[in-house]
Amino acid sequence: MLGYVLAVDVLALVVLAASLRDLSIGGDDWIRFGVLALGSAIQTEAGREIERLRWTAAEGAIYANLKSMWIFAAVLVLPGPLAIAITALTFLHSGLRLRRSAPHRGIFSAASVVVGAAAASVSLTAINPTGHPGYAGGFVGLIAVIVAGVVFWFVNFALVVGAILLSNPNTNARKVLGQPSDHLVVAGALGLGVANGALLMEQPWLTVVLLITVLGLHRALLVGQFQYAARTDSQTGLANAVFWHELAGKELDRAQNGGTSLGVLYLDLDHFKLVNDTYGHLAGDQVLKVVANELKDDVRTDDLVGRLGGEEFAILLPNTSAEETSQAAERIRRRISRITATVTTAHGHATVEGLTCSIGAASYPVAGSTLDELLLAADSATYAAKNAGRNQVVTAPAMS
Repeated sequence: MLGYVLAVDVLALVVLAASLRDLSIGGDDWIRFGVLALGSAIQTEAGREIERLRWTAAEGAIYANLKSMWIFAAVLVLPGPLAIAITALTFLHSGLRLRRSAPHRGIFSAASVVVGAAAASVSLTAINPTGHPGYAGGFVGLIAVIVAGVVFWFVNFALVVGAILLSNPNTNARKVLGQPSDHLVVAGALGLGVANGALLMEQPWLTVVLLITVLGLHRALLVGQFQYAARTDSQTGLANAVFWHELAGKELDRAQNGGTSLGVLYLDLDHFKLVNDTYGHLAGDQVLKVVANELKDDVRTDDLVGRLGGEEFAILLPNTSAEETSQAAERIRRRISRITATVTTAHGHATVEGLTCSIGAASYPVAGSTLDELLLAADSATYAAKNAGRNQVVTAPAMS
């Protein structure tokens, strides 16, 4: 890990040294440099609180942000030394204002971006030699910036993923690679970087309008993405326990106001500890993901599947009668029993099959009139299914 980090840091220094061979920096370059540095600082300050939370939540995973809006613009329109200076200033400012972490981590992050920026610059020069630095426009210019953006993203992404995997080889692969929304954030930032660079070359004053637009969208985009992450179980992609209970309460209110029925299922995988003991916890996580996908595929669009923790799941069935709730539970039990999951273990690939589950079913208003009553009824029915021999469905009795 140490050798890998030092190698990337040294490579970034080599890039810096190579860029210093050309110090032809004009007055317009310094103006653009100032605009980009100021814009980056304003954006960091404006989104400081939410970014601090997102940075903390992204520990051990890819941290997607809008820094590329300023850094990629600098790659497009500034000489190499100034583009590297923008990168350094952006990371230094965000590191000081968002979260003080170990210096080597911030240095490595900045170094990986510098290496990605150098690769992007080489791509730009190779495709459109006369248009860099600058923004030449036209079809060739479009192809150049698209290729450069992909190269910039890929090199930086690969370097950071490599560091995460080396520092924690047992980390969850899904967490390391990030959500699709994370990569959309980065793609959007690169697109904004292209727009920023074009405006700096043609209409510099309009960058003020772009900054105002970004500040307005920043919270809507990143706060929404953070809220999604806070509501989602990272291993399975299902609703987490807190979010599931929140939505279950709202659905119960809707059922009470509309005079409709509602079903709740508690599902507990039988003897799941044997899977972890036999194949390892990483394989167990893969099996949980397969189970989660099966549950999502089985239920209707309006139903909600959540992971309560460990190998326990909850399923909310709006507008479902007591009989339909029991039928859904039995259908799900059979589906789980047919699962065949191919997992990766320390000794290669293995096949996990023969899974079973115990399910407790409870219905409103038959088994309870409040959410607590329904959850207690479903939980008790699950324990009854376990005690009766597992791999079966038990329906909670009607309230007395």
